[in-house]
This record gives sequence, C-alpha cells and structure tokens, in this order.
Amino acid sequence: MSKFKLDELDHQILEALIENARTPFTDIAKNLLVSAGTIHVRVKKMEDEGVIKGSTLSVDYNKMGYTFIAYVGLFLENSSTTQSVIEEVRKIAEVTVAHLTTGKFSIFCKIRAKDTMHAKEIIFRLDRIEGIKRTETSISLEEVINDKKRLMHQIFKEIAF
Repeated sequence: MSKFKLDELDHQILEALIENARTPFTDIAKNLLVSAGTIHVRVKKMEDEGVIKGSTLSVDYNKMGYTFIAYVGLFLENSSTTQSVIEEVRKIAEVTVAHLTTGKFSIFCKIRAKDTMHAKEIIFRLDRIEGIKRTETSISLEEVINDKKRLMHQIFKEIAF
C-alpha cells in the first residue's frame, strides 16, 4: 500500500478544519480561491484514505465545572489482567483518556474532576478495580500546550516537494 500524497492545498484545507471542523466548505473555498466542489472532493479523498477520521467538537470542561485534571498511572498485578482492567476503566466516565504503555505504568489515564474531593473518589474507584496493584497520581497545574497544528506543519515540512 503506497503512502497517500498530500499537497499544499490539502495542507491548507486540513489547517482550516483543524482550526474549526465546522467551517463550511464554501468558506474554505473562498479563502483558498478554489471551488467548494474542489474542497468537497479533496476532503472526501482524505476521508477515504483515512487521513481525516471524522470531526470533533471541543468542549470547555472548565465551564461545565470540571476544572481539575490529573494523570493517574496504573500498576497492574500482572499483564494477564490488562484487558479486564481496561474494560473496568472504560466504565468510569471521568477517565477521558487512557493509554496502554510500557515503562513505569501499565496504563496511563487522564481524569477530569470537579475538585480534589471528586478526584479522590475517582482515584479510589480506579484503585478498587480488580487487577490494579496500586496507582500513582500527578495533578495538572495548567495545560501549557495543546496544539494540533504544529505537528501537521512539521509533517508537511518533512514531505515537502
């Protein structure tokens, strides 16, 4: 299977959609001086190739009262419990991201909570999951980088014609 080739127009389309996935194709077309049909065809092709995988909605959890973020590393009793632990972790809505990892932790989770008491409840729920030996938590003081465009720009520099 050959690598899908993106050109500068694809790059500009992706940049616009990363900025705001709800931007109408007509607006993107107007800004890029091409037809809306061209944008539609390019986006469809990128979707078909798996470069674009749906679109997302960004929610400001702070405005919804979930202002506390922590990262919880899970130490498992043994690797044979990994799948059952993941299934149980998936049931905790406040765990918004979980990665199966190598190194210190078996699973690394991001949790969102209303406050420290709520975070403690979530961590204790994680700790009670059968197969988890112990947990280790780091509290996020502030998110200082959350930029999807920088990596995309780096990728385009690497594949520049």
